[in-house]
Amino acid sequence: MDAADLRARVDKALAAFLGEQRARLTGIDPALVPVAEAVEDLVLKGGKRLRPAFAYWGFRGAGGADSEQVVSALAALELVQASALIHDDLMDRSDTRRGEPSVHRRFEARHTASGWRGGAAAFGDSAAVLLGDLALVWSDELLHTSGVGAVELTRARPVFDEMRTEVTVGQYLDVLTQATADTSLERAGKVARFKSAKYTVERPLLLGAALAGASAAVSAAYSGFGLPLGEAFQLRDDVLGVFGDPERTGKPAGDDLREGKRTYLVAAAFAALGEKESAELDAGLGDQGLDDAGVQRLRALIRDSGALAATERRIDELMTTSLAALDGAPVEPEARDVLHRLADAATRRTV
Repeated sequence: MDAADLRARVDKALAAFLGEQRARLTGIDPALVPVAEAVEDLVLKGGKRLRPAFAYWGFRGAGGADSEQVVSALAALELVQASALIHDDLMDRSDTRRGEPSVHRRFEARHTASGWRGGAAAFGDSAAVLLGDLALVWSDELLHTSGVGAVELTRARPVFDEMRTEVTVGQYLDVLTQATADTSLERAGKVARFKSAKYTVERPLLLGAALAGASAAVSAAYSGFGLPLGEAFQLRDDVLGVFGDPERTGKPAGDDLREGKRTYLVAAAFAALGEKESAELDAGLGDQGLDDAGVQRLRALIRDSGALAATERRIDELMTTSLAALDGAPVEPEARDVLHRLADAATRRTV
């Protein structure tokens, strides 16, 4: 589904912007070409473009008129996403992203192949921190150079700033939860909301609404639709992180288990398992050396606890709440239809 040819238009805006950044970096020093290439590869060679899609149809649903300037402004969300992915892969020590080496592994390999001094892993880690920061800086630049008017940008700026704060502190809460081994559903839900749910659906919708000068009623409806849908999106991500097909997800089987992710799915398992099984699950979570047999055993514990079924029910409940909020909203009919389809795509996906 690509209503309004949006994906191609977002890709075009991103390619043009990143081409300008490549020229800028090359002018500083040719050694920066691999930096430009790494961001280009991550941003342009994959991604579902869900965030610009929710933002664009939130804009159109609030009565906004289509323009390439608005598409360019909303494409900035993909650079926020790139920053989050680069940093998330580094913090999780993930080797791959979309079937390709993660950024820190990419630069680690470059260091090794070049025979440079110092530790290759440390070099890769440093590069990933800086590239993630650079993508976040560029997200701001793309937004304010998009050609959207000053009045519209003034309305949109607080939403954009709040979103980037939320996803950053959500990432910290995720790291903290793993470190403290917090298994509560309350903490898992909060991490899901702030690390992913709000900046995947609710804030993009509100960004589009702000650009369009939406009424308070439309913005409130978008929050009622977007927050539960974003949580459902994250829960689907959690399920795929444990039970997903590596050929489709581009990540090794059971990667979230090796990383020790304390997701809603895992929290639900801990809440249902007996003492012996809980201890076994706890011992396996975060074990970087977990083999395929170990992954299968932890999957079985989670499935047999009823946590997988409970998470699927929770996704359905969140979807019902979300769509009810949208259906009662004063939103343009075409946008409402597309948002329905985007909601289904976000929660029924296999990648």
